[in-house]
Formats: sequence, C-alpha cells, structure tokens
Amino acid sequence: MDTTQEQSSTGPTASGAPKGKLPGASRVRSGSRVVIIGGGPGGYEAALSARQLGAVVTLIENKGMGGSAVLTDVVPSKTLIASAEWLHSVESADELGIVATGEPWTVSLPAINRRVLDLASRQSNDIRDRVISQGAEVLAGKGTILTALGSNGTRIVRAYLDDGTSQDIEAEIVLVATGATPRELPDAKPDGERILNWTQMYSMTERPEHLVVVGSGVTGAEFAGAYMGIGVKVTLVSSRDRVLPNEDPDAANVIENVFARRGMTILSRSRAESVTRTDDGVLVTLADGRTVEASHCLMAVGSIPNTEGLGLEEAGVQLTDSGHILVDKVSRTTAFRIYAAGDVTGSMPLASVAAMQGRIAMNHALGDYVEPLDIAKVASNIFTAPEIAHVGATQQQCDEGLDAVVTLVPLMRNPRAKMQGMTEGFIKLIAETSTRVIIGGVVVAPGASEYILPIALAVTARMTADDMASVFTVYPSLSGSLTEAARQLRNSIAATDIRERLNPHDRTPNR
Repeated sequence: MDTTQEQSSTGPTASGAPKGKLPGASRVRSGSRVVIIGGGPGGYEAALSARQLGAVVTLIENKGMGGSAVLTDVVPSKTLIASAEWLHSVESADELGIVATGEPWTVSLPAINRRVLDLASRQSNDIRDRVISQGAEVLAGKGTILTALGSNGTRIVRAYLDDGTSQDIEAEIVLVATGATPRELPDAKPDGERILNWTQMYSMTERPEHLVVVGSGVTGAEFAGAYMGIGVKVTLVSSRDRVLPNEDPDAANVIENVFARRGMTILSRSRAESVTRTDDGVLVTLADGRTVEASHCLMAVGSIPNTEGLGLEEAGVQLTDSGHILVDKVSRTTAFRIYAAGDVTGSMPLASVAAMQGRIAMNHALGDYVEPLDIAKVASNIFTAPEIAHVGATQQQCDEGLDAVVTLVPLMRNPRAKMQGMTEGFIKLIAETSTRVIIGGVVVAPGASEYILPIALAVTARMTADDMASVFTVYPSLSGSLTEAARQLRNSIAATDIRERLNPHDRTPNR
C-alpha cells in the first residue's frame, strides 16, 4: 500500500517530524486536533492524510503500528502464501522440460514462520517510523471516547497507556479504526496449540500432519491452499454447497477443482458442531454426527468488530445489529465529530478499503476534496493458487437480472499461458448491454492481483469495450486475454444466457 506523502519543504526536526506549515495544509482547518484510535491501515493512512492537511495528530494503538492487518492477518498470511506459491510454481516443471531427481525441496515451517513474523515486525516498524516522521504523535495504549464534551464542543478521548498512566486529549475530530477479532464458536475455542484461529498459526513449531480448516470463505480457502501447498494433508469443512460461496461461481468452481486435484478433502454442506482436544490432536464433530480426526484445526468462521470498551454508544455512535459502527460514504458516524474506518465499520474487509475510508474521513473533516466511497470500484483479491481477483458488477447480479453482457476467455488458449504450463483460469468481463461500458470483471490466474488493475481502471473511468479492445498489448502476454475479452464483448451474449453456455463440469465456454 503506497503511503508516500510530500515532505515539508522546510525539512524535518531533530525528532524526524516536519517543521513549519505543510504545503498541503488546509487554509481554514490547519491546526485542528485529530485523535485516531487504532493504528491499522485505516488509522495510519488517516494520520498521514491529516498531517498532510496540517492537523495536529495523536494516534493510539495497543498492539503495534499496522494493527492486525500487518501483524497477524494480511501481511503474515500472504508471506506464508508466497512460500507455498513458489512450490506451486514448480509443480508442472516436468512439462516445461525441467526434471527433478529425488526430493529437491524440503519445507521448514519454523523457518517460514520466523520469516513471516520478522517481515511483519519490520513492516510495522517502518509504518511507525513513517507516521512519526510526518509529525504525528503515537501513543502505546487504548483509547476511550468520553461522554462529556470539552471546550468549544470538542471531543475528549482518554488514553490508557501501556505504562499504567492515562491522559485526556481534546480533539475536534476523532477517528475509530480498531479493526476486528476472529469469531469463536462456543464448542470450538482456540487454545493456541492444536485448535487455532488465523492469528495463532505462526506459533507452530512443526508442520501439521493433518490440518482441518473449518470455514470455506476467503480466509479458510487461502490457508487451506497454502498449507496444502507446503505438503500438509488438508480437510476443508464447508457449510455451503461450494468453496468460496460468496465469490464468482465460475472462479470458485476452478479453485474447488484445483483443491480436489491436488488432494484436498472437501466436506461440502457440512457444519462443524464442536472441536475438542485428543491425546495427540483434535476431534472435529460435524452436525450430522460424522467426525474427523486430525493433528490441528484452524477455525476460520468470520470475525467480530472491536467495539467494546470504546464508549461508542454512550457518545452517540450507532451500532448495527452485527455490532459494527454505522457510517456513511464519507466515514461519518451518527455522533458529532466522530468518524470510523476499516473492519470495525462492516464495509468490505480489505486493507485497501480501510485505508481509503481513513483518507476520506480526514479529507472530509479537514475540508479537502473528497470523493465518497464507492464499493463498486473496489478491486479485491483472494490469494489462492491460482488467485481470484474481482472488481465491480458480479455474475450473481447478472443472473438476477442486471442488464449486462458477459464474456469469458479461458487462459488455456492464451499462448503465454501455454508456455508457462497454465491450464486453469480465465478472464471475465461484464459490460452494460446498451453502451458496452465495462462495469465489472474477474481474473482467475497466477498473479491475478496485478492483472485486475486494468479492469479496475476501466470500471473507474467507465471505459467501453472498444476503448479496451483498441489498446496495444505485448505478444505473447497474459494481458493479451484482457483485450481479447474486450473484443468479444462487441458480440457477446446476454448475461442471462451465459450460464447455459458454460459446461457444468469445467465451466469452459462451448465456443
């Protein structure tokens, strides 16, 4: 995530903080006091934006800068996945004429986890240094919003610091960015040893013999794929009909087929009732009475917002039925002078969305140009192998009557994909029927997180299929399939018909 901000032309002070008036400071709101509770992407990006606009910023964080995204969630999990991806990349080496003898590669989970934790720590320190260098104050502790107002109607935040002291801070603007915590089932409490949530996976000192993953959403699918990639026997327990039930059905079908081909056991329409310890592992009991014995179990059953102990409702902040903070498209809550960003708001649980919400909040509060959050323009990625990236309109919306046309290009007919031994994946584009303006897309491929960018730009800029089709691409390249898909949109079939044109077994167009 790019957090680069313009340095003050007057240079930094001895402490590293810029001195003098910042070049981007608001002419009327410069000097406003901002308190941010939470140092994850929503919090630290808000701090950088607020400093750029001339605010006096105090950020309170109790775990370390970067929050869960950097320390226990996004950065660690994707670092683990990077190790698994390397092994995936040599899976078909023999097809490319590279022959391995014996067992050329061995996996050391302790070494992987040491790298994971070291990288997360370094990233956290880099963020902290960056925020402080821009002139923000960072306090180690927890924050609570008091009900009483300060002078001139300011909010008061009480910071309970790690050194046992506390201090009250008045602020014109408060941002809550406290994130979320893994959800726990009553009869499957993580113990940090054999029954784990995703924040505890990096403490393991030996590779599991058999890992049961409960939950087939994004987190469950990513961890299941990663551990299978480093040679662990994996059983995935899914309460739904398929893996990744909330994602594009064609993409989910590809991943489920890949998982099965690589040896994963998938228990669909199976709900975990309990998980208990045994002498040398765990016993997972399903709702229908079946049991699964394994060495370890990962519980990936969602998350709950961190809203306890913040004084939110007492301060007038409305929570939703799920416990998330209710916000509008510029991150305002129902309480005067209080904004919120990130997973605590119940918006898309993505670091990029949290960061954007934080920037939007500060731009709005401090009088800068602001564009309300538009979820339809958010690009997301699932780091399975292959990856699944998506932006904009969905296949489900098309199936439910959205007036759109859809085209799907399998990667197996792309020459670069053939050269690299890729046989699974596709590029899908969705466009308005009447205008052929591109309104959505899906990429299933290695590195899909990079290839989704041109589609995201097209959706944001409302490019037509002709606009994309007329762009020159390198030959041979995977990106050539993007323009091929755009050319197909000129004569593509109605979205309501594409489902009938897909083979139900491999989801490949009958063309």
